[in-house]
Amino acid sequence: MSQFQQKVDVVRSERITEDVVRLTFNASKIASMARPGQFVMAQTSSAKDPLLRRPFSIHQVTSEGYLQILFKVLGRGTELLAQVRVGEQVSLLGPLGNGFTLGLPEAACLVGGGMGIAPMLFLATRFLQKSSKDSVSLMMPTVILGARNRAELEPLVQDFQKLGVKVLAATDDGSFGHHGLVTDVLKKLNLSPLASVYCCGPHPMMAAIARLCQQEQRACQVSVETVMACGMGACLGCAVPLKAGGYAHVCSDGPIFEAERLLWSL
Repeated sequence: MSQFQQKVDVVRSERITEDVVRLTFNASKIASMARPGQFVMAQTSSAKDPLLRRPFSIHQVTSEGYLQILFKVLGRGTELLAQVRVGEQVSLLGPLGNGFTLGLPEAACLVGGGMGIAPMLFLATRFLQKSSKDSVSLMMPTVILGARNRAELEPLVQDFQKLGVKVLAATDDGSFGHHGLVTDVLKKLNLSPLASVYCCGPHPMMAAIARLCQQEQRACQVSVETVMACGMGACLGCAVPLKAGGYAHVCSDGPIFEAERLLWSL
């Protein structure tokens, strides 16, 4: 698949919370080729500090060529990126990596935790587009989203609801939806034996979901997030262990993996 390096205009900047930011870019070339689960490498400063780009899941794209990323401010790079203003430009490289393999919309369960919610919106949109093409009636995937508290989660839940998708929510503090983990919600669902799980979030969350899906003999695809230097397989710094032995590299072999292929450890 083609990749592009573009200097793109920032058309919108949103503070979801004090430290969670969503940026919208006019990035027509990247948006036109992007698949759910892929990512971009963003240059966070026009200066050489920080020198390396940062990876971000593609949160959403539109037919008009807009592309969104969603991220939490965790260090100097993301702090600088959070400060960019509408009208300024950011250098993006992408789309990178593979993407989710889409099954039947009515047999899909999307699970996002924290900033792992980011790629789930794009995935939900593509499932609905697939459903509208393949069927007279719109078939909806099941969506479960979790975060620390209501402030972090509610605005993102509303994005899915605007698509017409029903969302089951969970928060660590019980301020919105289920008081507890997304895995608690998933265990209570009466999913079809044919249902597949699509997951992105913190490592312990994905490990728990991978084990649950293995017990139920259920297909599960995970989006793995790691620190990356290049995003194209040159630095070999984003290795993850495989159950069969050896390692895969998230940027070139992923970031989407069948959960059963990975060696999960806490």
